[in-house]
Order: sequence, then structure tokens, then C-alpha cells
Amino acid sequence: MPFRKRNSAEEESMGGRLQPVLAGVVTALVGFASSFTVVLAGLRAVGAEPEQAASGLLALCVASGACAVWLGLRHRLPLSIAWSTPGAALLVATGPVAGGWPAAVGAFLLAGLLIIAAGLIPALGRAVAAIPTPIASAMLAGVLLPLCTAPVRALVEVPLLAGPVVLVWLLLHRFARRWAVPGALAVAVVAIALTTSGPARLDAAPVVAFTAPAWTLPAVVGLALPLFLVTMAAQNVPGTAVLAGYGYRAPLGSALRVTGLATALGAPAGGHAVNLAAITAALAAGPDAHPDPERRWIASVTAGIGLALLGLGAGVATALVLLSPPVLVEAVAGLALLGALAGAVTAAVAQPDAREAAVVTFVVTASGVSLLGVGGAFWGLVAGWLMLLLFRGRAAPPRAEPAVPDQATRAGGSDRVTPRRVAPRPGR
Repeated sequence: MPFRKRNSAEEESMGGRLQPVLAGVVTALVGFASSFTVVLAGLRAVGAEPEQAASGLLALCVASGACAVWLGLRHRLPLSIAWSTPGAALLVATGPVAGGWPAAVGAFLLAGLLIIAAGLIPALGRAVAAIPTPIASAMLAGVLLPLCTAPVRALVEVPLLAGPVVLVWLLLHRFARRWAVPGALAVAVVAIALTTSGPARLDAAPVVAFTAPAWTLPAVVGLALPLFLVTMAAQNVPGTAVLAGYGYRAPLGSALRVTGLATALGAPAGGHAVNLAAITAALAAGPDAHPDPERRWIASVTAGIGLALLGLGAGVATALVLLSPPVLVEAVAGLALLGALAGAVTAAVAQPDAREAAVVTFVVTASGVSLLGVGGAFWGLVAGWLMLLLFRGRAAPPRAEPAVPDQATRAGGSDRVTPRRVAPRPGR
């Protein structure tokens, strides 16, 4: 059969089909590598054993991937799905809860049911969205702060390991922003390999460890409710804002029902929360994914498949974390969250009339206090509300747009353009 040279139209068509697939692969890799250490640190903080933490990471990857594929195919929109990174940071800040790991699993399940309810009952979703932006952002900032200080502590405690990690992060953050955290993680892996002689303490094969959920009042109030609020305010709401910025109207009710169901089903395996992506959403929804906005859904579906496959390496990831100094793992997680912390702090202090209440919320949350078995995130939210009520005679603070993490707004590159509006297809 004679060789036939492809013409330019055919090559352009092949490139057009390949571009969103490659964008999806990048989205999956960046999303997994940039924050899986946060997830493992969070699950371990609330009482998970190594095998249970590996199971939770696997459950989150599979659940997120399945949701991304289902929603992308159904709505033909680039609906990227991820685990709740701020929610994982909340687990670190909360620490052990009354009732141990089973109670934490029960809190994950309840948070999933609340997300489903927000998708079924519009009034509940509006109530969460009505939380003043400064208060919600200050609570998120207080949750993120302890992890974001880890790179500084690591530089003091393990300078030979942490120094190269931070240096590579700084260089890539300047010249190749989206690869900054994965690059820092790669350097950390090399450093661990060169300085560790003992074998891993966890089988690298995929593992699923189911835990029967239990419920205690401190876990419900101190973990389930804050996890629901953080996931909604710091992930789902900003996720819709990122999509709107690229011209898409997200089917929020459908997304909440699907991700809430996935969260509830994944909870017994250790998954804490699944939601719309905010940090990596721009990688699949931006023009780098495809020039035609109606073709970018392919990128989110590919990312979902890729993330589910990456979940098969949860055992390896957990074994790596177990071999490294805890502060080094937290340092990589902290580097991944610096952009989110910057966005949360900016939104928290943006409105002068609510600034004092936001600062009180931030201080109480970041203090890590535990009262009646309930962690600081809940008490920070309460303190912020009380401050607003105390000064309710002042002019009501104007509503602000939800704060979007810095990585999300810039991950698509500095040459971002405003695409035309794209409405969901009828019946989708």
C-alpha cells in the first residue's frame, strides 16, 4: 500500500483531538502530585493507620475520576473533580476526634450526605453561599496556616532535605508555575531515596480497607460540619467561579448530588470529600485545553480516567510518606497550599467593615484550640459570626465574589483570553 502524506487539515484534526487528551493527562498528574501529601497527612491526623490512609487516597482517586467521567459525558462541560484539599488541611488542623478513626469516617459520610442535600435543596446551597465571604475565607486561612508554616520548620529541622525541595519549588514557581509542586515532590522523593536504607513499611499494592462508621457529637460538630462548609465554600463555590470565568455555566445541583454521593460511598474506605476542582479547574477549562470551548470536556474526562489510574499507586505514595521525616511531607503539602492561603487571606481582609470579624475568625481557627472535643475551625466560625452580630449596627458588608485559589486563576497561563459564553446543552 503506497504511503500517503497527510495534508495540513488532517494533521490539524489529529492535533485537535490530541490536545485535550494531553491537557487531561497534565491535569491529573498535577492534581495528584501537588496535594496527595496533604490528603495522607490529614487522614493520618484523624487516626487512620497506614493501610487505611492508603485506602482513603485510592477511594478519593477512583471516586473523583468516576465523577469527572460521568459529569463530563453527561453535560459535555469541562467539570474537573478533585478531593477537597482544604478539607484535608482541616483534618490536619483538627487532629484526633472523639471516637477515633470510625468517628472520623462517620463524619466523612455525614459531610457527603450534607453535600447531597445541598444539591437537592437549593435553599441549603444558598444558605452556605450566604456565609459572609470574609468569615469563610478567614476560616479557610486559619485551617491552612499550620501546614503552610511547615516549609519553614523543615528548613530548620532537616535543612539538607528541605533546602533542595524549597529551592526547586522557587525556581519552578518562577518559570513553570504549574510544575512547581510536582517538581518539589520529585526532589523530595530523590532525597528520601538517598537517605533511607530501611524497607517500606507498607505493601505497595493497592489496598482497600473498609471501616464501619460511628458517630459522636464532637466529631459531628467539630469535623463533619466544618468539612462540609470548607468543601462548599472553598471548593465547590470557587470551582463554579473558575468555570464561569471561562464562559461555562456549571450545573451545580447535578455536580453536588454526584460528588456528594461519591463522598458518601467512599467514606467507609477512608475518603473524606469529593468536589468540583478549584485549583486545577483552569487546566481543563482554559484555552490551553482546546481552542474550541465545546471540545474541552474531553480534557476533564481524560483527567478523571488518569486520576483513577493514579489511585492504583496510593500504596506506593503512602509507603514513600512513611519513609520520610514527617516535617518534610508537611513541607511539600505546605508549598502546595501557599497560593490557596494567599487567596484566602486576601479575601478575608478585603472588606473593611468585616475585617475585625475575619481576623477573629482567623486567630481562633489557627490557634488549634479544642473545646468540648470540638476543633478550632468550628469555634472560629462561631467567633466570627458573634463579631458580626456585635457590630451589626454598622453598614452591612457588601457581598464579594468567592476567593479563587491563586493556582486556579493562573494555572492556565498568563496569556489567558476570555472565551465566548457556552451554555449547557438542552437536556444535559
